[in-house]
Amino acid sequence: MKTPRRRAREFTVQALYQAAITQASEHEVSKNIRESSEFKKADGELFTKLFFGAYANTREYMRIIRPLLDRDENDLSPIERSVLLMACHELAAMPETPYPVIINEAIEVTKTFGGTDGHKFVNGILDKLAAQLRPNDPKRN
Repeated sequence: MKTPRRRAREFTVQALYQAAITQASEHEVSKNIRESSEFKKADGELFTKLFFGAYANTREYMRIIRPLLDRDENDLSPIERSVLLMACHELAAMPETPYPVIINEAIEVTKTFGGTDGHKFVNGILDKLAAQLRPNDPKRN
């Protein structure tokens, strides 16, 4: 059974994907996502923090992610890109969530929506990103 927090992360990836593909405003996208009959099972507060935070900081987060990629960012699947943005925001702005939880959740969301081996790619990038964004995290030492 999916937790409300997992569902919030899934909806965040769907929203970031939708925003990238349709070029709709973040408020339009959020409204569309929230109208889903399944949204009531999600942690709405977490969705709001993740989606609006990742959306607002996309350029900065891609600047951080770009050097870690093994391919041109234009070759990223929109799902991988959305998952990386979401996880980058959570790593950067939500220290209350342990980084192993963030990475695991991102991998599981990628398995749900991404390509066959997309989760392996996301895992590799997020391991490097966690080391960079949370160098003093107690779990890292």
